[in-house]
Amino acid sequence: MTDIDPPGGHGRPAVPSEAAAALARCVSVEPAKFAAAHWGRTPLLSRADELPNPAGFTDLLSPADADELLSRRGLRTPFLRIAKDGQLVPVARFTGGGGAGAEIADQVLDERVLELYAGGATLVLQGLHRTWPALIDFTRELGTAVGQPLQVNAYLTPAGSQGFATHYDTHDVFVLQVDGRKHWRIHPPVLPDPLEKQTWGGRADEVAATADGPAALDVVLAPGDALYLPRGWLHSAQAQESSSLHLTVGVRALTRYAMVEELLALAAEDQRLRATLPFGTDVADPDAIEPELTETVEALRDWLLRADPAVVAARLRQRAWPAARPAPIRPLAQAAALAALDVDTRLASRPGLRWRLTPRGDRVALVLFDRTITLPASCAPAVHALLGAKSVRVGDLPGLDDDADRLTLARRLLREAVLVPA
Repeated sequence: MTDIDPPGGHGRPAVPSEAAAALARCVSVEPAKFAAAHWGRTPLLSRADELPNPAGFTDLLSPADADELLSRRGLRTPFLRIAKDGQLVPVARFTGGGGAGAEIADQVLDERVLELYAGGATLVLQGLHRTWPALIDFTRELGTAVGQPLQVNAYLTPAGSQGFATHYDTHDVFVLQVDGRKHWRIHPPVLPDPLEKQTWGGRADEVAATADGPAALDVVLAPGDALYLPRGWLHSAQAQESSSLHLTVGVRALTRYAMVEELLALAAEDQRLRATLPFGTDVADPDAIEPELTETVEALRDWLLRADPAVVAARLRQRAWPAARPAPIRPLAQAAALAALDVDTRLASRPGLRWRLTPRGDRVALVLFDRTITLPASCAPAVHALLGAKSVRVGDLPGLDDDADRLTLARRLLREAVLVPA
């Protein structure tokens, strides 16, 4: 038996209509054109009248929703940052104790937030892909469409204010203008495709000089507009005549450099690359280092030519999968489904779950984003049926001898949060 992938292939779930719809909300061109002409290359401005949802993005997070988060949800740092005049406000200025029964010292204080916001500070609600229901679902769907883990922040800026000076991000972003209008100035990169460790602060002078030149894109985003920016593109944004709320969906994509890092980690298996430098080598002398460098480069090249793509893929999977969680599980409802399970129960794969089924002798390993479940090899057809379809009746699971075995497998996968009631 060979490895079995989900319907999307290569460890990815199939791209359902919900995922395609999520991408369509962010870009005004067909997915193939977006991938070929813009993805990782150039910005794309999409006006509200070019996008499919005339209501804009208030269903994802409205100003009233943001107020609820700031006032009634017991928000803590680092789920809120505040910036003013291009600098972050120390968290001690807007956090404090949670009151009776909440023995924590970093809860957001709404009175302090009001004071700072009314004084021109920008509020940044962070990690909304983990805290706000509509964005949890939207992020999962959009992440399925682009095949990369995502994060979502919201930026609330008072009228006429600018939260941050011109800078670049080390990840791609989709900017979704929810409320108000914001003036964006976009300039070409000073460092194309920067890695996460290559932040703009190390090139502040270049960034400032480029920002003084002509903009590649100078636009005002109105409610319902969207903007895609590849990593490295310089940008600044200023609210206009009223306050502004926009969402920034960050794409935490893997790079070829990530592959290099994994290859170098695996290179430790090569004895030639583990060899000690000759006795007495003066590491400060280029002439002494040159022959060792030559030998090392040759050894590394020889090893790279033997690198196993399957091993590299497994290591990259360990990086990528945990960064994109599947749909949340309701523990109480899941426990109730376990208690009521019978052969007529219909089950489905947990939405957004990434998995891979791998044979291991007389066993089969179900590889997930956070763990591996080992089962008898006879369970493979039933597992694949459960994870590859939208709904399967427990009594119809293939490859198992009787209903008792089917119920045992279904119960195990429900308890492991692999399946959910259909």
